[in-house]
Amino acid sequence: MVSQLQFKLPEIDRELTKKAVESALEKYRFYLLTIPEEKLPRITPAYSLVPPSNTNEFHSSTEDAVIGRVDGERERLEYIERIRRAVNRLSSRERELIIKRYLEEDEVYDYEIYNDKGMSERQYYRFKGRMFYKLAFLLKIEVYKNNEHPL
Repeated sequence: MVSQLQFKLPEIDRELTKKAVESALEKYRFYLLTIPEEKLPRITPAYSLVPPSNTNEFHSSTEDAVIGRVDGERERLEYIERIRRAVNRLSSRERELIIKRYLEEDEVYDYEIYNDKGMSERQYYRFKGRMFYKLAFLLKIEVYKNNEHPL
């Protein structure tokens, strides 16, 4: 008799994963507000920010404050780039919906999007749920039930 290998895949917590994705997208939108306009990402951004070099030199409190601001700015830019990369890996239809709903400056509601796209409410929310799963995995922010982790 041949035995089969059985894998138990961890179960994803749908609600917590959805909240994690929405939180990540809200953080992205907030970070866009804190970035100077000339540094805002475009459709295909390609940032290259060199972190400050760590040396054994002593710094004044002013220099430390500037280094802290540069580190904070670098962190924001890296986060924005991380979200952009993940969104760009979605299909063009998914990308269009996520950008319209979450990433543009003007806040748009779900019903406006599914009415504009000629989708039923149910169809839209199913599509959005699958899209959120993809984003959660791309961003590595999926939440598992019972603190299970994938192999």
